[in-house]
Amino acid sequence: MADADEKTKPKAPQGGKAPQAGGKGQPGGRGAGRPPKGGAAAAPAPAAPAARARVTGDVPPRLRERFRTAVIPTMMKERGYTNPRLEKIVLNMGVGEGKENPKVLDFAVADLLAITGQKPVVTRAKKSIANFKLRENVPIGCKVTLRGARMYEFLDRLVNVALPRVRDFKGVPPKAFDGRGNYALGLKEQVIFPEIVYDKVDKVRGMDVIMVTSARTDEEAKSLLTHLGVPFRES
Repeated sequence: MADADEKTKPKAPQGGKAPQAGGKGQPGGRGAGRPPKGGAAAAPAPAAPAARARVTGDVPPRLRERFRTAVIPTMMKERGYTNPRLEKIVLNMGVGEGKENPKVLDFAVADLLAITGQKPVVTRAKKSIANFKLRENVPIGCKVTLRGARMYEFLDRLVNVALPRVRDFKGVPPKAFDGRGNYALGLKEQVIFPEIVYDKVDKVRGMDVIMVTSARTDEEAKSLLTHLGVPFRES
């Protein structure tokens, strides 16, 4: 009888135990329909791109859309070239007292981070200068390089929000081009940006805003920035 029972008994597959129907983790078993231990529910399925854009607020910058739909066709009619564009914007804030008090540099980094939404890079001295009591590799400022969507968002806020808050503002100087289609704008106060809380500012600092374009001449660069909304002063 023992031999007959062994012949009729199902054998387990090689390398492991026989699967048990209705066990834990199997459909219809004791663990069916229950969340995992700890009470955490299963992760939801990833949302569709359109739904994800509505949830996260991922809306394309309006200045970039204006550049694609209005600025490019206008400049093609005026000047006859098809690829004028703004390549990047570099913000540079010098902190000379940072070589004596490194904590001052933390405030400058926090200001640029609040203004641009991107973590700045600390700039250091490339060589020692005895007359300025400057040693090599000492932190002397910070900078941020903006491209893509953040670049257009910053330029939009600069033109429509920050510059109108400058005292006695009459436009930006039109002679600040470098001869190769790049424009340098100097700002005396970082508090013109609404992201900066005036009560938390340790010191009023200025910054340089460099707009790098693909234009070959200053005239073409000025025309591009004018169409993007930069208010140039009448010379």
